[in-house]
Amino acid sequence: MQAFEAQARDLADLAARGRGRSLIAREGADFASNDYLGLAASPQLSEAVATALARGVPIGSGGSRLLRGNHPEHEALEAEAAAFFGRESALYFSSGYAANAALLGTLPQRGDLVLFDELVHASAHEGMRLGRAEAQPVAHNDVAAFAEAIAAWRRGGGAGRVWIAVESLYSMDGDVAPLAALSALAEADGAILLVDEAHATGVCGPQGQGLAYGLPPANLITLHTCGKALGCEGALVTGPAIVRDFLVNRGRAFIFSTAPSPLMAAVVRAALRIIAEGNALRSALADRVAAARIALAPLGVPAGESQILPLILGDDVRTMAVATALQDSGFDVRGIRPPTVPAGTSRLRISITNNVALAEIAALADRLASLLPATETIAA
Repeated sequence: MQAFEAQARDLADLAARGRGRSLIAREGADFASNDYLGLAASPQLSEAVATALARGVPIGSGGSRLLRGNHPEHEALEAEAAAFFGRESALYFSSGYAANAALLGTLPQRGDLVLFDELVHASAHEGMRLGRAEAQPVAHNDVAAFAEAIAAWRRGGGAGRVWIAVESLYSMDGDVAPLAALSALAEADGAILLVDEAHATGVCGPQGQGLAYGLPPANLITLHTCGKALGCEGALVTGPAIVRDFLVNRGRAFIFSTAPSPLMAAVVRAALRIIAEGNALRSALADRVAAARIALAPLGVPAGESQILPLILGDDVRTMAVATALQDSGFDVRGIRPPTVPAGTSRLRISITNNVALAEIAALADRLASLLPATETIAA
């Protein structure tokens, strides 16, 4: 048998179905990134890097946090993040993927039940796969379905803790979870609500603290990634102090990973201060989102308010062809296919950021109109 024959067959099958993936350079107007506030290349964060280097903050950590990798910058960031998000504690991870995997792979115990929204991120699925608790999907954003799942499990003898895993702002549909109702449901059962705030942090909430900000804190864990609106890297898990302590002692993704860069921790601290005073940035983004929704609504973008605008085309091959045509025209729009989204819902994920001008949004709408007669889109 030829080396890697099975892998070659798999790649050929993906390509034939329009699901092959490859890395392409970032070119053209940014309608693809999660740099919603335009901070990633901002002078403010560049200055934060220079300032941190000048005061001797190292680039590398040199080891895991439990060895020599624990730097004062990590602890300063965690203290500031806990205060900013209104939580008792915070723990800094190298990525949102690692944080989600650690949360759901560590905290729920044998005999517990994890109920997860069917559209939660792949990293949450990774955590559940690694964990010891039973896990069940629940219809998207359906509070009644969550309530019935809890009741059915209790009727069947389930006596452990229930964990409810959701995103506050869904990364592929751009819609918002009914967090207040889910929080009330969790409180009534003594359940834990885990909220992934990846796409809301920096953009939503009074000072960009996210959509879960202000919910009752005792049974709430939130995850705030730093590589999207904050323009940096890593992720912060916030919640009761016991959650931090348990992850430090039992979270394999934390224990056995080299600590994140102390330099990046210093830059995240700066990013938190920027978003705390970032009403002008959020207002500028809101203006762009409003303009994009008006311009793209005739093409089939569903009603909504978030910065994520899905245009569902359905067919994998057609989706990628349209995405390629847009890229060739100077608009960096990416096609999203299964398994990232459900079968039959391949889409253009149009991300609105402060990196584009209103004129570029109008030009994108015009180019899309020339590529996509309205009859070629399907309902979201």
